[in-house]
Amino acid sequence: MSRALLDTLMTAPYVARFGVRLEVKGTELTGVLPFDNDLVGNPLIPALHGGAVGAFLEIVASGSLLLSQPLQKLPKPIDVAIDYLRPARAQDVYARAIVARSGRRVANVRAEAWQGRTDAPVATLHGHFLITPESSDPAPVQR
Repeated sequence: MSRALLDTLMTAPYVARFGVRLEVKGTELTGVLPFDNDLVGNPLIPALHGGAVGAFLEIVASGSLLLSQPLQKLPKPIDVAIDYLRPARAQDVYARAIVARSGRRVANVRAEAWQGRTDAPVATLHGHFLITPESSDPAPVQR
């Protein structure tokens, strides 16, 4: 079911508008945010808007959760902290996420976005997401 949810995530209007791609190689997911002039927040540098980079990181984190385990629903952000480390230049941005911990209701995810060099991230995300894992156990009887 998570594959279908991943398709739902990728066809959401704001994700489709950004043009985000998720590339899966083995167990590793890499997100790509293709450069678009509409994403530029500071035309003097030019640099991408921080909100676009933050939204991209959240999309990659959600995609990683969906691929890491079977879920019944799309993950919902509970809290997300983004550190902007350097300006994202006017070029493609890449990101990877690690699911640090996943429980019955909450998952902890870290993600990094970079351009050119993975050891020089432009932004990082640390977030908690509300999840609903699929269960093989029957639902408890309500009394």
